[in-house]
Amino acid sequence: MNLRSEDPNPLRNEVFTRVFDAHWAAVRHHVEGVVADDEEVTEIVSEVFFIAWARLRPARPPGRVWLLRAADRRLRSRTTRSSVPHGALDAVHMGVSGDEEQLGRLGRVEVVRALGVLTQPQRRIIMLTYWDGLAVGEIAELLRASESRVQKTLSRAQDRLRSELGLEGAGDG
Repeated sequence: MNLRSEDPNPLRNEVFTRVFDAHWAAVRHHVEGVVADDEEVTEIVSEVFFIAWARLRPARPPGRVWLLRAADRRLRSRTTRSSVPHGALDAVHMGVSGDEEQLGRLGRVEVVRALGVLTQPQRRIIMLTYWDGLAVGEIAELLRASESRVQKTLSRAQDRLRSELGLEGAGDG
């Protein structure tokens, strides 16, 4: 019997496979909201899961929030910058306006301009809400902030975006 062919830690591999299967798409989607180049997205997501594998404790596997934090750290360390992909801008616009027809009336340039008037924390919470689809509680956990602080920042950002886009009458999406 060849001992090298046997898996030395089947539980660890099984747990990692579950983590990967459950969260790969969410991590990739998160990175795609910032990075336009598909090869770079794949590289960053691979690095995130490599880190997850290296630090994996089967009794306490990483969840989506931990993986998104790891992705954020990797995104901050990038040397190249690319524009926000169109899909992310469309998701923000649709979320704020709540009206698919508005997507054609207002261009992406207006959405980029409107996002530009927000503070960095407001932009971050808007992207986590509309692009990543995270709930206020998940955003609070990810950012290590209180839920009330996240909700307050989100409400202000939504109001400001609606105002900048001329959508003052639009409801929450």
